[in-house]
Amino acid sequence: MDQLNTIQLIAVWALPVLFAITLHEAAHGWMADKLGDPTAKMLGRVTLNPIKHIDPIGTVVIPIVLLMLGGFLFGWAKAVPVTDRNFKRPQTDMAWVALAGPMANLFMALGWALILKIGTFLQTSSPDIAQFMIYSGTAGVSINLVLLVLNLLPIPPLDGSRILVAFFSKKMAWQFYRLEPYGFFILLGLLLLGILAPILMGPYSFLQNIIYQLFGL
Repeated sequence: MDQLNTIQLIAVWALPVLFAITLHEAAHGWMADKLGDPTAKMLGRVTLNPIKHIDPIGTVVIPIVLLMLGGFLFGWAKAVPVTDRNFKRPQTDMAWVALAGPMANLFMALGWALILKIGTFLQTSSPDIAQFMIYSGTAGVSINLVLLVLNLLPIPPLDGSRILVAFFSKKMAWQFYRLEPYGFFILLGLLLLGILAPILMGPYSFLQNIIYQLFGL
């Protein structure tokens, strides 16, 4: 995508980033509702409408800035509210709610891979449409796998920490969650030290290779 200008890059990445971030949150709300907590549903957050989930900074500003800088691309949407006291098994059910977000990213990555594959078939008959589909499909696979792997890190408040806590005692869980106010700074520190990217690249490349092989890309 190096040959694309800034406007073209934003056009290619806009939908993949928007849906990757917002539907991740919608999946949390959907799973919470299925497990007995209707909080997100009552607030209109169990929807495919991305407008309901957009965070102006995390969904719009940060991805655009990172895209223009050519660096590590990620972002976030408004967190879906979850009331864990509505669950029958709070720690276990929260783990399922947490897992729903990354799994939504996995399914979206598969969907964008399909778009990428269709784009390759259209290269002769409709080259302009094909090129846009190929670029967007590649971007969609990329951003969804980044969010999947990133969110599975066991650092509060990332989803991986909620999944890990399902295996803790209540006392251990309480002590672990005391790290949550520092989670952003831990991630920022890993990023600035150049540690975060190598941690993510192994699982990212592994999943990307599997998906590309699955679709013959």
